[in-house]
Amino acid sequence: MLSNNLFAFIVTLVVTLAWLRLNDFAAHRGWVGSQLSRKIIHMGTGPIFVLCWPLFTNSPVSPYIAAIVPLAITIQFILVGLGIIHDDAAVQAMTRTGDRREILRGPVYYGIVFVIMTILYWYEQPTGIIALMLMCGGDGLADILGRRYGKSKLPWSPGKSWIGSLGMFLGGWIFSVVIIGIYIGLELLQAPLESYILPITIIAIAGTAIESLPFHDIDNITVTLTAVIFGVFIW
Repeated sequence: MLSNNLFAFIVTLVVTLAWLRLNDFAAHRGWVGSQLSRKIIHMGTGPIFVLCWPLFTNSPVSPYIAAIVPLAITIQFILVGLGIIHDDAAVQAMTRTGDRREILRGPVYYGIVFVIMTILYWYEQPTGIIALMLMCGGDGLADILGRRYGKSKLPWSPGKSWIGSLGMFLGGWIFSVVIIGIYIGLELLQAPLESYILPITIIAIAGTAIESLPFHDIDNITVTLTAVIFGVFIW
């Protein structure tokens, strides 16, 4: 069992780091703008990590072993943000302005949320997966669409737009349905996909409403917490 989890841990760590470094390299070379790179990392890292969960054994210790991956990466983010580790490529890929201290907010919150959700929910309940996919796909697509097409702003949140909120809903909903569908196909979740559609829709609407509020840099926390609260009542 330990050897299987060790293999799963190594694969998860290598794949996740490879994705991060690929985006760091692309941003550092100027192939992708820092704003877009930041959201590509945001949208891709979570699903990659969650899709590695089935590699681990069905053991009570598995989520804790898996959680070491986002924990280690988050610690690295903190060290880069504090200037203890100098990584210009990571700073360029994960910040809006090139200020390394930005990493101490959104990216670090992102990592902490993944550690907590992995340990608390794993794939035994869909709540954790949906919460993470809402944060990854929803919040990521909201920013991409909002910056490009968001001319019509929300009355209660001038910094956000209607198209951004639509992206939030669609991104979170699609990512959740796809990942839940894969887990059903792997027989890790037993209920049919149709039974998850309404709960995912409700949670995505709630998360979209919270994301539309005029908060800054804490969407990774507020959106995930909202999804968890609604998940508690649904399941």
